[in-house]
Order: sequence, then structure tokens, then C-alpha cells
Amino acid sequence: MSTRVAVLGTGRMGSAIARRLADTGLELVLWNRTRSRAEDVGVGAVVSTPADAVAVVDVVITSLTGADALRATFNGPAGALAAARGQFFIEMSTAGPDVLQELAPLIAKTRSTFVDAPVIGAPPAVLEGAGLVIMGGTRGEVDRVRPILERLGEVRHVGAFGSGARLKLVANSMLGALVLVAAELETAAKCAGLDPAVTFEILTRFVPSLAVRRAGYLEDRHEPTMFAVRDLRKDLDLALSTFHRVDAHVPITALVREWIDEVAAVDAELDISAVVRRYPEPRARAAIT
Repeated sequence: MSTRVAVLGTGRMGSAIARRLADTGLELVLWNRTRSRAEDVGVGAVVSTPADAVAVVDVVITSLTGADALRATFNGPAGALAAARGQFFIEMSTAGPDVLQELAPLIAKTRSTFVDAPVIGAPPAVLEGAGLVIMGGTRGEVDRVRPILERLGEVRHVGAFGSGARLKLVANSMLGALVLVAAELETAAKCAGLDPAVTFEILTRFVPSLAVRRAGYLEDRHEPTMFAVRDLRKDLDLALSTFHRVDAHVPITALVREWIDEVAAVDAELDISAVVRRYPEPRARAAIT
């Protein structure tokens, strides 16, 4: 298969995907709604429309902010579908399963293949090739693009088309609960007179992925943003919609969504470590012995 790849969407994750693929030797074509953001990535050729990108590649990766962005990117006279002609489309956004089912028959009419392949892991992990790509589709489809996606990290086939998108919502719901619990316990430990750095080290023994947010929890530094609070709120909305549709009982996830909404009202653009601001600064207390 051709190794010329289009990346549509160069936000935080899309940029990391593009840079990693370029670093491993792939030839790229980039598009972003705001052209300057694609140019800032510093790799590949930047084009003006999704159709321009799709027309000159065999593999198309989409990494966009949500369902509306996907629809806008695929549809219209300059959209990706206008130039689709048997390409392989890899959807890596966190947009939920519904929009995938909406786009699938439109992509099929172009004789193209469509799989979902969200990434588990923050952009720094993807840049190092240490992400986890969870793919929905047939095993044959997964195997066809495995050589490309393995450059981003481990590739795991998790089921039929749409399974990756649903599992990503489960994963991000877990992430939301973890960052809130870590903030609560970090603050509680400080109230109990414990050294915040030592507490954080212990918490990361249970949740190693917390380590990348050390500056947020210990120094109240939540930029540069790896995963914005507003994006987690969007993902939790998608997750709850999906879970409620199948009558899943998810009261904790619903509570996490309420707390994240409160954080987003003030710090929507900051990294999700900003949840620690939801807890008041504890008064100095003697250590419990």
C-alpha cells in the first residue's frame, strides 16, 4: 500500500500523529480548517481543502474535535467525500459511534474502506510511539493499516466497526474519574499534613499515567494543555448518551460529568489536571500520627 498519508485535523492529537508519522519516514499531506495550524506542524505538504488532501493519497487519517467537525470535513463540494475514490479512511477522533454510522454508507459509495481507530494516550506518548490504537473493523482491514498505525504505538483490534469509538468513551470516562479522585486525595493528604510530592508519587504507583500531569497537581500549572477540560466534558456527554441508550447504570460517570462541568465553567481550555482547582486550598494542619 502507498505510504502517502493525509492527516485531516492538526489539533493537539492530530499534530502529534502527523509529526510521529513524518519522523518515521512517511510522506504526509495536511489539512486543517485554520490553515496556519497545519503549517505550524512543520511537516508534509499543506493543502487548502479536505478534497485536495484526499485526492493525492491512499490513506486518510481524521483527527477532529467531534461529530460536527467530521461532518463538515467529509461533506460539501470541497469535503473529503468529493475526492474519495477507494482510499482507506482511518477515523481517530473521539466523536462517538453515531456519526461513524452516519458516514459509513457515504464512504462505502466511494468504494473506500472505513475503520475507527482512536488513540489511548496523551500527545507526548504518541510523539514517542508509545500510544495505544484501538481499532474497530474486520481483522483484514486492521492488518492492512497496521504497518502505518504501529508507528504510533501498540495496535489492538477490539471488535467490529464502531468498537474502537465506543471503547474510547469508556476509557475517557475512566480518565475523568481518575483525575478527579487523584485531585481529591492529593488535597485530602495535604490536609492531613502529608508531603504533596510524596503523596503524588504514591498515587502514580497505582495510576502511572498521572505522572505526566505532575506540574498540574503540585504546581497548579495546567498549560500546555494535553487534554482540555472542555474536550473531556464533550467526551463524557458522548459516553453518557451511549451508555444510557443501552440502559447501563452509570451513576459515578454521571457524577464525574457534573464535576467536570463545574471545572469547565471556569477553566475549560486548561488541561484536565485543572480539576485540582475544584478543591479549596487546605489550611495547614499538624501531621496525623
